[in-house]
Amino acid sequence: MEEIFDGENQEEEELELFEHYTFVVDKGQQATRIDKFLTEKVANATRNKVQTAIDNENILVNGQPTKANYKIKPLDEIKVLFEKPPRDTTVIPENIALDILFEDDHLLVVNKPAGMVAHPAQGNWTGTLVNALVYHFNQLPTMPGNSGRPGLVHRIDKDTSGLLVIAKSEVAMTDLAHQFFHHTIERTYLALVWGEPAEDEGTVDAHVGRSAKDRKIMDAYPDGSQGKNAITHWKVLKRLRYVSLLQCNLETGRTHQIRAHMRYLGHPLFNDAMYGGDKIRKGTQFSKYKSFVQNCFDALPRQALHAMSLGFIHPITKEKLYFESRLPADFQTVLEKWEQYVHHND
Repeated sequence: MEEIFDGENQEEEELELFEHYTFVVDKGQQATRIDKFLTEKVANATRNKVQTAIDNENILVNGQPTKANYKIKPLDEIKVLFEKPPRDTTVIPENIALDILFEDDHLLVVNKPAGMVAHPAQGNWTGTLVNALVYHFNQLPTMPGNSGRPGLVHRIDKDTSGLLVIAKSEVAMTDLAHQFFHHTIERTYLALVWGEPAEDEGTVDAHVGRSAKDRKIMDAYPDGSQGKNAITHWKVLKRLRYVSLLQCNLETGRTHQIRAHMRYLGHPLFNDAMYGGDKIRKGTQFSKYKSFVQNCFDALPRQALHAMSLGFIHPITKEKLYFESRLPADFQTVLEKWEQYVHHND
């Protein structure tokens, strides 16, 4: 969901390191601990990050791994290596239309269409929401450590539609980030899931973290052994025998949180290929039913998830703001198809 993550973990023997920084120490440099030197030299570096890199032997001095207490000498060559190649954080402005629900000097609320990636990343350097934002707005702030993602305080997945709040000023960025951190942002999603939950409402309180079997997806860990704390409150809005329309309210905002939590419940999102929802999970195997489901998949070629509402306190005016977004046409069409199918097959 909203949390941004980078990198695929690989087996150690497959790990490829890429040079990110190279420093040749000045002739007049005084003896300084290498961790202190790099903390000052490398953008957004902290002592902990540098220490971890040293522990992982990702910092070399004159071609050899070093220790944190090593004191650099004049003309030492220092290389900083990481698992991913250096990323060009320059964002290309693109004249892409934005669906803006609200805007003032400090923030805006946009309705992101399905299929649009939130920010540039590997495989999606153009055509993203951020590419559009930097075209339409000048000097958007950037969260520390999020170079190349100006304006973004949170995100939603590429094929999830709906609302995002964008910061236009540093004070708005800081305040909104604080609200997200303390879970005071109100977020409601509509999700079409396979099957009918036994209860009318409930809460999933299960950590969400990388799957050990497939590092591209997230798993739910109810014992809290891995991942980060994640809480989703859900309520059934409509039961359609084979599928159900749910309202999901996020207390936390982890990557793929709703998608992982719904699969954990045994009710994956309709047509969510990553989480097993792109196969018939409920219903008959008759050819007529299979054909109907396939027609629905074709009409909604993505996971059935929409960020419907967003509520927060304005960083400057302290006014309570609340916004809603209608279901997009593809989601609405499939919902109506299921309603008609169930009605005609009662």
